Amino acid sequence: MTDHHAQEGLSGRNFSRRTMLTAAAMGAVAPVVAPAVVAGAAPAASAKARDDSSGGTLRRITMYAEELPGGLIGYGLAPGGATVPGPILEIWEGDTLEIELINNTDRQLSIHPHGVDYSVDSDGSPLNDSFNRPGERRFYTWRTRAPFQAKGGTWMPGSAGYWHYHDHAMGTPHGTEGLRKGLYGALIVRRQGDVLPDRQHTVVFNDMSINNKIAPNAPMFEARLGERVEFIAIGHGDQFHTFHIHAHRWVDNRTGMLTGPDDPTPSIDNKDLNPGCSFGFQLIAGEGVGPGAWMYHCHVQFHSDQGMAGIFLVRNEDGSMPPGAQEAIDRHHGHGTDH
Repeated sequence: MTDHHAQEGLSGRNFSRRTMLTAAAMGAVAPVVAPAVVAGAAPAASAKARDDSSGGTLRRITMYAEELPGGLIGYGLAPGGATVPGPILEIWEGDTLEIELINNTDRQLSIHPHGVDYSVDSDGSPLNDSFNRPGERRFYTWRTRAPFQAKGGTWMPGSAGYWHYHDHAMGTPHGTEGLRKGLYGALIVRRQGDVLPDRQHTVVFNDMSINNKIAPNAPMFEARLGERVEFIAIGHGDQFHTFHIHAHRWVDNRTGMLTGPDDPTPSIDNKDLNPGCSFGFQLIAGEGVGPGAWMYHCHVQFHSDQGMAGIFLVRNEDGSMPPGAQEAIDRHHGHGTDH
């Protein structure tokens, strides 16, 4: 539920993501494994599931690595469906995700996760001979767990968080070429009780680009006034960045939301987003400020000047364009020409 079709607007919302994930919590269906499209407009990927011995659920999906126009390579959930970024993958804490990765390119590549447990044969690195050769299909298994008490009584953290996955095999043993070409995506592990969003967007600062694009063609993310919007921010490449969004704030914890009125966690609107880092948060679109074309960008000044800037468009509640928003978008299309 990222930016791939974000500029096509918010009509045709025939699928309730909140309803489906709520059902998943009750054991009715698998949590969403979401293709990179407008939130609420696409069904979950097909996934076979069964209870495993740990009490969680084993979820199975198939992913495809494919070449895209412009020299890019992406992950997708169906043949011909690859995108940059790849699909948002979501599971509940305690579940196991088994991915069959089919490499439809003539390059070696892999899929390597952050934030979850896996054995060496699912490491997704040439170091452990864990990658797909050209045309090869391979299974990767990622496990998650709730907080637990280790030996000696020490409490260990669970897997819940905003993580990411990426190639670790193309070009170098660290997947440098694969990352530059777009082989990356968001991975969310949710804890029971987490509040679910109405809409999601993946934002990847990759070297000097956003989702491998720069202004004025950087992704424009959309929502309607009052919707709960979830951003998953990921850093890749060789540059150090900060992520800033205008007129909106979030809380600097695991979820981005306060746990109650006395929660002392600071609220922020700017955070470091360096290579290999990821974080996520939820906000209420236009809360306290109203609809409009709000900028998001890297706050390293020469980075934003050189195109690391885009628009978070908050439409009116009915989906219509708020006054002045189109003019702001038109001005953004001249980004860089007025200096």
